[in-house]
Amino acid sequence: MQESKRQKQVAGEVQEVLNTVFQHLGLTMMDGGMVSISSVKMTPDLLEARIYVSLFQVKDRAAAMKKLADRAWEIKRELAASIKHQVRRIPELQFYLDDTLDQVYKMEELFKQINKDNPDQNKPTEE
Repeated sequence: MQESKRQKQVAGEVQEVLNTVFQHLGLTMMDGGMVSISSVKMTPDLLEARIYVSLFQVKDRAAAMKKLADRAWEIKRELAASIKHQVRRIPELQFYLDDTLDQVYKMEELFKQINKDNPDQNKPTEE
């Protein structure tokens, strides 16, 4: 199912505000790593925001996600102060780990390993 224009607009606004909120609350750095919001998806009724969080070089990912879940009420309060005039109800916040960067890194390592194991296949063929 494709997102509606309104879902995309609200998701974009929520993501923009949450980036500011994370900076304000000091949530952009955890355990010596960086935390960023990679995307926000809204449910069709706009009552739930699914926030995908990217963790870069964070040692304990589970603890970082738990910290975000524990502070969700505080994050929601800050969000509500910013978007209360744009939406009728403030959405519930659900945090999800976005491991896309990890997958890209693993794929690059696999390609490097394949290229290292088969050096003769990488040479261009002459016609």
